[in-house]
Amino acid sequence: LMPVPVSGNGKGHGWHGNVLLFKRGIVRDVHQIKLPGLEPRGALVAEIDLDENRTLRVIAAHLGLLRRSRSEQARVVHDIMSSQDEKPTLLLGDLNEWRLGNRSALNTLHATFGPSPPAVPTFPSSLPLLALDRIMANRHGMISTVEAHDTPLSRVASDHLPLTAFVHL
Repeated sequence: LMPVPVSGNGKGHGWHGNVLLFKRGIVRDVHQIKLPGLEPRGALVAEIDLDENRTLRVIAAHLGLLRRSRSEQARVVHDIMSSQDEKPTLLLGDLNEWRLGNRSALNTLHATFGPSPPAVPTFPSSLPLLALDRIMANRHGMISTVEAHDTPLSRVASDHLPLTAFVHL
């Protein structure tokens, strides 16, 4: 896997955890987005040309711990999607939202990404109880089989278990 290249100006705490790895394709464009809130948080928006006919946009985000900040940050992600064309897009990362229903900050994203996918517990990695991490798509049926990658190594590599999903373009 290769990391999506980012500039060195995102060295603050908010960029911890924001890495995007890809296996095939060419990164055409990548932007670092500073997200609002009390804690320094951010997102990477990358467009990857998979071949001459298909491009995938990926937003890797790390939302804040505070509910109000997460709501503001979700609005920024929604605005990014509103100002872009309709490319197939994945939103993934530590969205720090365990609530579902009316109190969820992720409700802002329903217009673009549809209802939140089933919650998969990923935190803490030693005994996953909370579903803080998500993989979402702006196309119905684009992702399937979202699972936590639970191995002895993944339990010590991070305080979150990684998620995996099948992507159908």
